Amino acid sequence: MMTSTTLRSRYDAVIVGARPAGAGTALLLSRHGLRVLMVDRGRYGADTLSTHALMRGGVLQLARWGVLPRIQAAGTPPVRRATFLYSGEPISVPIKPRDGVDALYAPRRTVLDRAIVDVALEAGAHAAYGTRLAGLLRDASGRVRGVIVSGDDGQTLEIAADVVVGADGLRSTVASLVNAAITHAGRWAAANVFGYWSGLPVDGYRWYYHPGLSVGAIPTNDGLTCLFVSAPARRFAEIFRDDVAAGYQRVLEESGADLVPAMKNAMLIGTLHGFPGQPGFFRRSAGPGWALVGDAAYFKDPITAHGITDALIDAEYLARALATGTDQALEAYDAGRNERARGLFEVTDRIASFEWTLDEARKEHKLLSEAMAAEVKALNAMAMEGASV
Repeated sequence: MMTSTTLRSRYDAVIVGARPAGAGTALLLSRHGLRVLMVDRGRYGADTLSTHALMRGGVLQLARWGVLPRIQAAGTPPVRRATFLYSGEPISVPIKPRDGVDALYAPRRTVLDRAIVDVALEAGAHAAYGTRLAGLLRDASGRVRGVIVSGDDGQTLEIAADVVVGADGLRSTVASLVNAAITHAGRWAAANVFGYWSGLPVDGYRWYYHPGLSVGAIPTNDGLTCLFVSAPARRFAEIFRDDVAAGYQRVLEESGADLVPAMKNAMLIGTLHGFPGQPGFFRRSAGPGWALVGDAAYFKDPITAHGITDALIDAEYLARALATGTDQALEAYDAGRNERARGLFEVTDRIASFEWTLDEARKEHKLLSEAMAAEVKALNAMAMEGASV
């Protein structure tokens, strides 16, 4: 068990998971004066599978929290253009300076997650890595009152808390322990295979769409491009199972991606990583003494590359609710999240279906853009109501 300091026996909040959703929540709560502990079963600064791309709402959050300068200092390339290619026909969209954001970014998770954690620690949060959630503490009424955690060294600790936050991902242990029900589920899922390439520069985000297939090219740190291919999850076995590399190349070629010729002189760094797909969902995200945030609370298909932005935005809404200290505020967080995110969720689910023509895909992307603009408008309205937590 690696800790940032000697652990206390009691905290105002224990957050399970120290990725963007958990670390962002910890950062904001610590600035509000709460005593916060993050526990994470992984290592500090460890990598994880990701599309990396931040949308305007996510960059806006990092800028307001004071994290963005660290992302920039790490050499993360600014993205000032997004290009959508429909069977090779390009539509280029400049990223205009607006809302305090003059570019988008797609940092490696080794950069992003570490930066948010570091700022949270500077704000006073504590962290324990190599630490697993073993159980929850409850009072006689059943209200969650803390956690039981265990380290790699076999040491077990009971830590009391006013609230336990599950920021522990798609297969959240916290969600399982509190029996957080799925309240809405998507119908579709895309299978994805990711790889990092050197010697394959791209001008901003590039999104390729072809009937039944999709490709994304995203510039990230160290001169690398994250290149991922997508197909309907129902075709995962057909395309990828026998030979992932051959399936990856097949999707690139069939989608008409103009990067294919340049890949002859590029180099795959590491190995290809696959995600066979998972339909999106909303979980009940608050109850007596507990809350969920990030993918633990709300997951949608990676095909629209909006997951990290979701995590950063929901962290602030949750932190504001937790700062009030009432169950009613947590219930409002859950209901409000469902209302805010429903449009993005439904558009993403339809895109992940691959049941579209190219004209229909264009229309869905227009709706996606409108939903993201509304998201930023809501963030700005929240900021006008008072300083960030």
